[in-house]
Amino acid sequence: MHAPLESLSEDAAPKKAPREQLISIPYLLLRGTTAAGAFAMGFVQTFVFARILDPERFSIFIVTAAVGYSLWITDLGLAKIAFVNLRTPHLSGTKDDRAAREAGAVIQFYILLSVVASLVCFGFEALRHGGSVHEALDLALFLLFIVLNLAWFSLRTVSIAVDLFVYFERLEFVRRAVNIATLLAMLFGLPLTVFLIGSNLLWAVLFTAAISKLVTRGALVLHLHGFVRELIAFFRTNWHSVSRSATGALSGLFVATFPYYVVPIAFGLGAAPIILDTVFKIFRGACVIFAAVCDLATPGQTRAYNAHDAKRLVLTTLVAIGLCAIPALCASGLLIFGGKELYRFLLHTAATVPPQVTPIVVVLLLASVFQIVSEALLQYTGYFRSLALNGVILVAMMIVATIVAFAAKFALVGFLAAYAVAYTLGATFLTTAAILGPIRAAATPLGEKPSWSGLVKALRPARQPA
Repeated sequence: MHAPLESLSEDAAPKKAPREQLISIPYLLLRGTTAAGAFAMGFVQTFVFARILDPERFSIFIVTAAVGYSLWITDLGLAKIAFVNLRTPHLSGTKDDRAAREAGAVIQFYILLSVVASLVCFGFEALRHGGSVHEALDLALFLLFIVLNLAWFSLRTVSIAVDLFVYFERLEFVRRAVNIATLLAMLFGLPLTVFLIGSNLLWAVLFTAAISKLVTRGALVLHLHGFVRELIAFFRTNWHSVSRSATGALSGLFVATFPYYVVPIAFGLGAAPIILDTVFKIFRGACVIFAAVCDLATPGQTRAYNAHDAKRLVLTTLVAIGLCAIPALCASGLLIFGGKELYRFLLHTAATVPPQVTPIVVVLLLASVFQIVSEALLQYTGYFRSLALNGVILVAMMIVATIVAFAAKFALVGFLAAYAVAYTLGATFLTTAAILGPIRAAATPLGEKPSWSGLVKALRPARQPA
């Protein structure tokens, strides 16, 4: 039975630093393509829905998507804990059957959660005053389409743990291509209900393919009738890590979704939620790309951390930051010089985005580079306590920023500015935690206490022989 986690095999004997490339080039190309597809899909969805739905119905779908996204990221960090449990034996060339059973139970739990959420949505919408069964079915299918991402991205995490990431990204490429094509087909008459049914059937095919491959690799073991027992065992074994990871995950949920609930209440339905959603499509879409870059760096980072190779860990992390900075700067330039035209193209006549929003989005983009890279490094090396502490601080800052915005009677732009300030401070704190945590630990020889001098010494370039 594996012990509760706090970091990835920090007490293991150092291994010789691997000589492979910092980042796999084939994986870079494939993951970059799927990340671009994910980024594009958010805009395609906005573009299409703005033209086939009236503003009120569009805003209802936006709120439904926010609920789905809430469930999507409310994984309590379970997939990251499963990653650490699976990654350590994989790096040592062994298998942990218990970790595989518990990972399978987590995936089954997420799929069940998605189905239950969809059924609840159907019942709520069908019973709502003035609601129809057809509209309830569309919303329920849309929510299922969104929430199944929770299980799907957990499968991605498991696939990275056993170096099966290229196969997974091939499936992801198929998913993105088909979904974007069918979204655009709605502009030419494809019914929304047909799109939603087809997209969920595609989910079934993709899940079957991914799970079958991971079961064959030994990364997943499924017990259809005993997954509850395995899930309970997972929580019992990893309770401390789960509690800390859950705190960080729930704070991330709050930060990502609470504006979707605040803005309609404070500023009404219609234009305000649509503007907010457009801003977050850009912001969160960029975060998807940054997370993709972190996926590229994770195999190398965890190998370097496990081998106490601080130089390689820092170099791989800097490569990740540099790769994230490229799309962040490109997007910032596009918004600064062509934001007005981009907003008009996306939203048509549904809403007009104020020009003051653009600098706010640019600040969010740049801050999220450091936020996402630092968060991924802490997650995949098991520093859940640091994530939990930073999450609590960030939630507190967000609440204070919201209170200040309302007390000062800020308009929507002022509220978004206050949000950006709090988010940037949180990114700064998390970057500091990554340096003080896994990077400093990787630079510390076994048996010694972490110190700044040790970090500087480990990262100092070796002297060339005379």
